[in-house]
Amino acid sequence: MTSLVGLFRAVARPSFLKTFPRSEAKITVAMRGIMTQQNLPHLPVPPLKKTLDKYLRTVKPLITDEEFKITSNVVAKFGAPGGVGEKLQSLLEKRAKSTTNWFADWWLNGAYLEFRSPVTVYSSPGLVFPLQNFKSSDERLTYAAKMIAGALDYKKKLDEDAIPVEKLGKDPLDMSQYYKVFGTCRMPGLTKDTLHFADPNNPPRHIIVSHKNHFYKLIVYDDNNNILSWGKLLQQLNEIIQSAGEPGPPIGVLTAENRNVWGKAFKKLSEDRENMESLDIIKNSLFLLCLDGPNPDLGNLNFQTRAALQTVHGNGSEANSGNRWFDKTVQFIVGDKGEVGLTYEHSPAEGPPIAFLMDHIVNYIEKAPSDVAGGKSPKPEKLKFNISGKVQKVLETAKENVDKLVDDLEMSCFTLKAYGKEFIKSQRMSPDSYIQMAIQFAFYRIHNEPGAHYETASTRKYLDGRTEVIRSCSLESVAFAKTMLGSKSNEEKVKALQEAVTGHKQYTIEAVNGFGVDRHLLGLKLIAIENGMDIPTLFMDTAYIRSSHMRISTSQVSGKCDSFMCYGPLVVDGYGCCYNPLPNEINFGTSAYKSCPDTNAEKFRQALEKSFIEMHDALVSVQKSKL
Repeated sequence: MTSLVGLFRAVARPSFLKTFPRSEAKITVAMRGIMTQQNLPHLPVPPLKKTLDKYLRTVKPLITDEEFKITSNVVAKFGAPGGVGEKLQSLLEKRAKSTTNWFADWWLNGAYLEFRSPVTVYSSPGLVFPLQNFKSSDERLTYAAKMIAGALDYKKKLDEDAIPVEKLGKDPLDMSQYYKVFGTCRMPGLTKDTLHFADPNNPPRHIIVSHKNHFYKLIVYDDNNNILSWGKLLQQLNEIIQSAGEPGPPIGVLTAENRNVWGKAFKKLSEDRENMESLDIIKNSLFLLCLDGPNPDLGNLNFQTRAALQTVHGNGSEANSGNRWFDKTVQFIVGDKGEVGLTYEHSPAEGPPIAFLMDHIVNYIEKAPSDVAGGKSPKPEKLKFNISGKVQKVLETAKENVDKLVDDLEMSCFTLKAYGKEFIKSQRMSPDSYIQMAIQFAFYRIHNEPGAHYETASTRKYLDGRTEVIRSCSLESVAFAKTMLGSKSNEEKVKALQEAVTGHKQYTIEAVNGFGVDRHLLGLKLIAIENGMDIPTLFMDTAYIRSSHMRISTSQVSGKCDSFMCYGPLVVDGYGCCYNPLPNEINFGTSAYKSCPDTNAEKFRQALEKSFIEMHDALVSVQKSKL
């Protein structure tokens, strides 16, 4: 892995660089209503000195005093008047004046399209819907039909510009990501992928349903372009179930391969005319619905964890990993035991548009009217794939590789039942900052040291905004963890918690306003590379390397329903931790890699629960003492 690839893996979800042409990045997709947002401000370039001062403060907990002295000298030299930092800052400011978002093109390429490891586990999250208890195949297929209808109903609202503009306080947010979800597909390349978007002049009228590794084209609109009723959709799903026969070869696992390998296999597949037609039908579909088969014995894992694993990777080549097309932006998943949710390819959008889509579907399913479908529905079309000897060989290797991914990922998902965001609000604290400090505390409890900690902040208040990093590990968070684990009074523990929460909240405000550390520093490095300059010493210093090795990768993805998102860790010796704070409980999806002896998802879950309880008890004790 090149140093630049490693850099991107350290500061987001993976990878590499090349300027993405603006004509491609802007995307030809119907975006009614978005044009009214062209007056959104452009992403600012933060002042160099402020970023460097903030950077020193964020790295201090992660390095020794001697290392900090060295880093301070490196930073001082970098930021000196007339030094390399000022030169790079000037170049970055020049770039910002000529683009709507100086970071967006770099990010799409670096974090996604030139990342060559599999999207499965390493990049694409799973989103678990409220779990079901299907008592029959009819019940399951009815749910699936309503899920399709709910997604199409949401798309109709997008097409009619009926989705309200989100706001952060009084600031409207960029809504373009919402319009990049349907009809989008990541296309594999030999060294770099591309994004395919549906033609707005000839929008898709079909989806793909996968079952037993077979792929079917389903027309979902009538001749007048009205959405088919869920009853008619149910007819098509029943026909698929009845006609599927034996499982087909798990061709879908190719989409879980290394992107270069998949790019070569895609080229080979495309040499056959029928294959090319099938690939085009999948590429141009609105989304996938995966009707999954049974899963292997997963031992004592709870239902939430089972569902999380199924949405992230499908549990292997002999289970449901071949019943996927991981390149599609959205794949809805309906398991045979009630595991329901989706997996999404991350490059076009962050979590909020996907969570809004989920909430709409869940609400639609709950309120869907009775439907007695009259007349005949369109007949599903089974797609054909002819697998040559060369492709078969790649397919066998892909099966082995996806099984290795499946075997290595450990997840422990749970609901903290003790309390939720309403209790935290009653303590006059930010729920997100409070949860972040609990995660820091849990890590410190296990490892007896702080860990570099990534939390996603949205920069969508700016045109084409994506994300910034909230560096949750701080001097205050370390002091808080030490205080909680020491023999301090409850008053001292609460005071340390309040200070840590206040510090995190302040950093969050700066990050969502585009004034974090990571994107600015990364921009300075990339502009140096783009201009053929030497990479400054700052980016090879111990502090930068250690603070960018995000051992804790976290994100709040809030859904109104009983749901949670989940994904793999960013680094081998790290944890993934996504959460949905509900009024009286909090859902968590946590992960680790079994191949790392220092991390364990179940131990992290236990430490996290214990941390929440101890924080609660300290707060309640102090409250009682004041009565």
